[in-house]
Amino acid sequence: MTIEGNVWKFGDDVDTDLILPARFLNLSDPAELAKGCFLNLRPDFIGRVQRGDVIVGGSNFGCGSSREHAPLAIREAGVGAIVAKSFARIFYRNAFNIGLPLLESEAAAEGLKEGDRVSVDLATGVIENKTSGKIWRANPIPPFMRELIQAGGLVESIRMKTHGARG
Repeated sequence: MTIEGNVWKFGDDVDTDLILPARFLNLSDPAELAKGCFLNLRPDFIGRVQRGDVIVGGSNFGCGSSREHAPLAIREAGVGAIVAKSFARIFYRNAFNIGLPLLESEAAAEGLKEGDRVSVDLATGVIENKTSGKIWRANPIPPFMRELIQAGGLVESIRMKTHGARG
């Protein structure tokens, strides 16, 4: 399971309000949520992000409230994965619950630059800068969490298993 795209670089302490402004929280349509993704921080993000692009963050990415809307907006905007020095724990859990893969790597987060082409292998944890040729290793995503990602999140994973059990 490999994701390849361009890097969008963010700093430390990017909170859920910066990821998705509160005025979007009354929406339930994921495509509508995506329109607010990073609106106040990077107004050009939605117009320029491409499916599979990778966000690279600093420390404590996703801090703030416990809303699942923030990682859902990122996923629906087309982001394939997030690599950061560290994640707020509730954001980390929420991201996997909705099927958005995250990898922690301080070295990769420091070494990757805005616009670099990057490949992220979720099974091995290998993060390769296709622009510079540099390679970093993060802890791979465990198989049961990769299953969540492939299914589209926890709810879809349970639906698939329940459906399979009845079939």
